[in-house]
Amino acid sequence: MISLKKYSNLARYQSLIALFFLCMVLALMTDNFMTADNFWNVMRQISVNVCISVGMTLVILTAGIDLSVGSVLALCGAITAGLLKNGIGIPSENLFIGFTVFGVVVAGILSGGAMGFINGYAITKFKVPSFVATLAMLTMARGFTMLWTRGHPITGLGDSFGFLGTGWFLGIPMPVWISGIIVLGAVILTSKTRFGRYVYAIGGNENAARLSGIPITKIKIWVYALAGMLAAVGGVLVTARLDSAQPNAGISYELDAIAAVVIGGTSLSGGRGSIWGTVLGAMIIGVLNNGLVLLDVSPFWQQVIKGLVILMAVIIDKSNQKGE
Repeated sequence: MISLKKYSNLARYQSLIALFFLCMVLALMTDNFMTADNFWNVMRQISVNVCISVGMTLVILTAGIDLSVGSVLALCGAITAGLLKNGIGIPSENLFIGFTVFGVVVAGILSGGAMGFINGYAITKFKVPSFVATLAMLTMARGFTMLWTRGHPITGLGDSFGFLGTGWFLGIPMPVWISGIIVLGAVILTSKTRFGRYVYAIGGNENAARLSGIPITKIKIWVYALAGMLAAVGGVLVTARLDSAQPNAGISYELDAIAAVVIGGTSLSGGRGSIWGTVLGAMIIGVLNNGLVLLDVSPFWQQVIKGLVILMAVIIDKSNQKGE
């Protein structure tokens, strides 16, 4: 197979080129694709995946993986909704603590950070493989979600909270604003800070990074904590958009996040990739999902097609590595 790395410009912009051709094909196949309503619908839908995928990018850049983000999203969304609607009651003190929208959002994000911290701590301190540690968190977080919600949706969260998921500001949906701010912050973090350089160094060669004095344990724990916090932001957006916290929310979201990262050009071996590439990958996944729905393709075939796209992206990534 010919390595795309031999064509530097093509390799650099391959995700953008793929997105362009995908949009052109869908525009020719359905009249409903190139409309303003559909554009904002797609942007709203990919906003959640962008939030999760940015965190997943940081994890994969360190040559790790996080399978728990979908369950973390569900649990943090449920925590946010539960605190907003029911607050915290202390029967022995006859005390009830209510929460503002800002308060529950902060609580949800901190909860995600705590779960990510546990992932990172298990991986670095106890040398548990990231696949195993995050798979365990996936199961635990899903179980805690069922316990917290008792298997039933938490609904009726109010217009102020719902604005985060369905509102508009300056003609742009709020989820797009929120995901855009996260992307900008992540770009600055990875390209302009020492932390970002450390993340790339760890993924490129962890032993060399350790010998260089990079605090690998600290950086990895922070990376997984950030991934958990960004999954929590996704949970807040999903819960606000639906006006309910669903116990089964976030199922398979980790697969879409990994797909966005890989399609965006980030190497599963770590040390190479970019946030902007991940954004393009998330857009490709979102546009593909939207186009398949508009074309009335069977949901079963949609899964097959998405799987083939992911497989092709991984093959290209491996081919590029061999060509270096």
